Amino acid sequence: MMFELRDIGFTTGIGIGGDPVIGTTHIDALEAFENDPETRAIVLIGEIGGDSEEKAAEYIAKHVTKPVVAYVAGFTAPEGKTMGHAGAIVSGSAGTAQGKKEAFEAVGVKVGKTPSETASLMRDIIANL
Repeated sequence: MMFELRDIGFTTGIGIGGDPVIGTTHIDALEAFENDPETRAIVLIGEIGGDSEEKAAEYIAKHVTKPVVAYVAGFTAPEGKTMGHAGAIVSGSAGTAQGKKEAFEAVGVKVGKTPSETASLMRDIIANL
């Protein structure tokens, strides 16, 4: 994503990962960016598995005033296949890329299906700020 946004720049990037022991959450990062006067807009990157992105969408609706776009890795993951780490476990419809996309869009966050598409969404936001 940073490569895709190199033409407009970014203030900070945070890697959260999908480890079973969580240090920083999407909500922690969103709060930090919301409070950072140099941050004008936020790109949130997620992946299949877990419910961190759905919780982030709820947080955005209540606490984030800056524009947010999202990318969820895993739209092309084969259904029913166990992925390479614990964070990618999908149970039923919970944790799917489509479910996360719907949660974000329900609170006004546009979701790109590729890093390039997501960067394009952010460029449009920055151009209109």
